Amino acid sequence: MNVNFAHLRERATNGGWIDFAVFDAHASSNSESENSRVLAQLATKARMAGHKVDQAALAFRENGRLKFFGAPELVKYLSKSGLPRWTHTMSA
Repeated sequence: MNVNFAHLRERATNGGWIDFAVFDAHASSNSESENSRVLAQLATKARMAGHKVDQAALAFRENGRLKFFGAPELVKYLSKSGLPRWTHTMSA
């Protein structure tokens, strides 16, 4: 199975830079613990592929609504800015 993801770099509130990844995935059970496990696995895999990932989140639709799960500050940012365009694909 392939997973789309966005790997982006944006200015942080402290003036530095933050590299983040947003994955088009979620756990089949959609439980918090399983989503945490899926997010950790995907972030690790992205890092192993050479991507710098300071924060990560999952993006998925639930009852027709776009939802984000992951690092609280990143989720807050994504909730305001919306879903980024997918930049990469990797096998899960």
